[in-house]
Amino acid sequence: MYPTNEPTTRRTPALTDLAPKTVPALATSTILVLARVWSANGAHHSTGDAALMTTLAIGAAVAGSLSANAANGDSTTSTIAFTASGTLALAGVAAYATGLALPLLLWSVATTLAYVLSAKHWRTDRRETVAFERATVVRHEDHRHTETVEIIRARAQVEVAQQVGVYAVALEQALAARAILPGFSPAAISATGLPALPAASADGA
Repeated sequence: MYPTNEPTTRRTPALTDLAPKTVPALATSTILVLARVWSANGAHHSTGDAALMTTLAIGAAVAGSLSANAANGDSTTSTIAFTASGTLALAGVAAYATGLALPLLLWSVATTLAYVLSAKHWRTDRRETVAFERATVVRHEDHRHTETVEIIRARAQVEVAQQVGVYAVALEQALAARAILPGFSPAAISATGLPALPAASADGA
């Protein structure tokens, strides 16, 4: 196995992978706390604020329905509108409820729904991440295979060139030794012809 210039890395779970899992609970908890603070500061007895929250929640729900049913509707817009409607409804009930039982019940329901909706996006992100990692592994394997083939080819060319060089040196030494012997005839060698170089030398050149 030959080393590659682009090593394969394995993705390991980190704190940043777990942080998004806490966002739904933090969001609903923040809404609940702010709504109760608002209730303690006079929202519980304000009819105008209650009417405003109700109007905004209904308006957001209507906008989400229209976007979902439109021919060219955007799923992202519908999701944002329905989320805003649910947030306003939760905040309104938590702010105007007398005790904590109903706000806590709605908080648990809202948190559960938030995790159910978020799980779909997390699964999609996970599938995309796995697909990317698999494509990366395939690319690394292709690169490793190509590099291995090139290394083998380069070594073969070097070996052929070395063999040709050794053959040429041996031939030159043989001719030099033959030239000093009695009865040497250069004309006879020219008429007979010199041995041909190996055919592989043409490929290695």
